[in-house]
Parts: sequence; structure tokens; C-alpha cells
Amino acid sequence: MTQSTPIRRMAPRPRLLDLCSGAGGTGMGYHLAGFDVTGVDINPQPNYPFTFHQADALDFVREHGHEYDLIHGSWPCQYFCRATRWRGTRQGHENLIPAGRAAMEATGRPWVIENVPEATWEGELRPDYLLCGTQFGLNVRRHRAFETSWGGGGELLPPCWHHKQLLAFEHKGERAYADAMGCTWMTNLEARQAVPPAYTHWIGTQFLTSVHEVAA
Repeated sequence: MTQSTPIRRMAPRPRLLDLCSGAGGTGMGYHLAGFDVTGVDINPQPNYPFTFHQADALDFVREHGHEYDLIHGSWPCQYFCRATRWRGTRQGHENLIPAGRAAMEATGRPWVIENVPEATWEGELRPDYLLCGTQFGLNVRRHRAFETSWGGGGELLPPCWHHKQLLAFEHKGERAYADAMGCTWMTNLEARQAVPPAYTHWIGTQFLTSVHEVAA
């Protein structure tokens, strides 16, 4: 009698909760890194490419956040944006970072917060990672700051390189800008609010190859 070789079952993909998901720029990056992604947004997102729930992000994470391996929160950035201050309309926007951070921390799960660099200038967000499209070979200048529950670290990235042919944010309404970010499934308007998937692909990979493995 021959002995059969035991079948090795693949471990399930880690689960990622994508809060304030928009049309899925951050979610796509985590998907490419190996996560099973679920998005949540208060607005309908017909082009979101993964499982999606239309709901209040704070309520959803308080109720379901503990069910996920990693939580990402892209809390609205309008309160901090320079354009909001220039227009004098800041009082019409709410800073959800403190409440979002507290809700994510209460789950006991690791988390990531993403926002514009201006949030770090005001001391509201710790810039564990400050990323730009040029660091990933993208033809866009789009800076975003990320605070993580594990405090950053991991593989080093090259510095920004803002060469003359780079598409600046002034081109955000153009199809070329959306495509250059890697958000080809979105409309131009959706892409204006999006983060290039390359950013969270990199962050998700850092998490899986260092933080998650150590915790396991």
C-alpha cells in the first residue's frame, strides 16, 4: 500500500476593512498585496471592485472591525486641505481622524489611517509613511501621509522625483491623471478623491511580510 501525500490547505487571504473607501484606490492596493477586501462608504460606490457596504464608517468599524485582520481608514481630508482653507469653508467640514482612530483602536486590530500631508503639519496625523507617486514610477505628484498602529518601518523607498513632465494635481480632472495613478476603472471625478493603489500595495506588503508574520 502506498502512502498518500497529505494535502496542504492554503491559508485564507487576510481580511482588510477599507473605511471611507471611495471607488477603491486603497482597496485595490491591498487586494494586490494579497488581502480579501471589504469596502465601506456612506455614499454609493457603483464602481467599487470588491465587496461593498454603504454605511457610516464609524458605526461599521465599531460593530464589525474586530472581524478583520487589518483596518484602513481614509477619513475625509477636506478639513485639512489647503484648498478648503483658501476658500474659507473649513467650518463646513468635520475632522474625523480622532474619532476614527479611537474606533479602530477599540477593535484591538492593527490599523492604517491615510490623509493629506496637511494633517501631519497640524499634528493630527503621525507620518509613519509619506508617499508620492514618483516613488513607485508613476507619472503623478500626489503626496499622502499614513499613520499605522505599528509605527511604520520596512523596506526603504527612493525619494520623490518631481521632474518637469510630471502630471501635477492641477491635471486631476483629466483622464490621463486617473490612468497614470493606476485607477483605470474609475471615472475622472472618482479618481480626484482616490489614492494610487501602489501606495497601499506597498503598505499592505510591508504589513504581511513583517508585522503580520511576527504576530502570527
